Amino acid sequence: MPAAAAPVTLVADGVVRGASVAGPGWVRVVDGRIAATGDGPPPSDLPGAPGEQVRVAGVLAPGFVDIHHHGALGHDYGSASAEDAVAAADHHRRRGSTTLCASVATAPLAVLEERVDLLSGLVADGVFAGIHLEGPYLDAGHRGCHAPDLLRPPSVAELRRLVGAARGALRMVTLAPELPGAGDAIRYLVAEGVTVAVGHTSCTAGQARAAFDAGATVLTHAFNGMPPLHHREPGPLGAALFDERVTIELILDGHHVAPEPARVLAAVAPGRLALISDAMAATGLGDGAYAIGGSDVVVTGSVARATSNGSLAGSTIAVADAFAAAVGVLGLDVAAAVACASATPARALGLAEPRIAAGAPADLVAVEGGRVTRVLRAGRFVA
Repeated sequence: MPAAAAPVTLVADGVVRGASVAGPGWVRVVDGRIAATGDGPPPSDLPGAPGEQVRVAGVLAPGFVDIHHHGALGHDYGSASAEDAVAAADHHRRRGSTTLCASVATAPLAVLEERVDLLSGLVADGVFAGIHLEGPYLDAGHRGCHAPDLLRPPSVAELRRLVGAARGALRMVTLAPELPGAGDAIRYLVAEGVTVAVGHTSCTAGQARAAFDAGATVLTHAFNGMPPLHHREPGPLGAALFDERVTIELILDGHHVAPEPARVLAAVAPGRLALISDAMAATGLGDGAYAIGGSDVVVTGSVARATSNGSLAGSTIAVADAFAAAVGVLGLDVAAAVACASATPARALGLAEPRIAAGAPADLVAVEGGRVTRVLRAGRFVA
């Protein structure tokens, strides 16, 4: 076990508190947790040993939460060793995502069991907050880069095996609700405490509503992997837009969704919009050949596409990049963009919401001009 970090008092131009930014302000960190926080200059009688005072440019905010990402630095959670999975997680953590769920794409059942077994150990170690299975229960017509020969209808018997192998670490499963057996699968997963997301689907709005009524509460990467929003058949996106039970994921990388439809989401569902990276193995590296979900992928100009059908195959960003776009492209204020990158995705998966308050873990980011400049996890600066 590493020694506890020395107490430190962070002084910043502002501090995100709920839906607003107050400032200037300060945050006192002791033993990896927030001991106290306030506005103005820090008082002289702060708890713990004196420690160091660090001036942080910009605004202090809760750390970001990425509930949907597949890896980085050439490592995919569908095949990576434990050591390589940690390296991928560390990359995202350095970019400001202090809480991470590891996403695993479509694979045979035996491989998925092995994957969730390995990753559950990293959840127990605190590397990840949970595991997300994106497939194999997806629609072939909206499969993206997922291998078509591995797609199949959901099976409660299979899901029991996966839930068991995950040992409580399975947090979310994405599935297409129009597939046979989907209703039973949704109800089973919800009863097991697993969040169900609707995605990679051809479903109608009515089928999506039935899934939400059965307990599904997330829409996987809105606009992508689903029919477009149509004025007579609004599809899963139309069903999710006005359903207060549903959190809507968005990949805001400049490629997956244009600014105008992204602004629609921000305007219609401001408290339910969750920024995700959907980062694949090329994240943190350059262009080249990679693989995800059993399919070959080529990255050109930082854009990943499946070689089989030209479909976008995840992104090469971190949530920090999506946050910057939320401020600079969507025009959200800093506090609103932070909520989309932090509290909203955490709430969607039943995770503890990062916050700047006494007693909370000291998972923090400093942002200046819409960009993340410093990161703390458990009270330690991340290089």
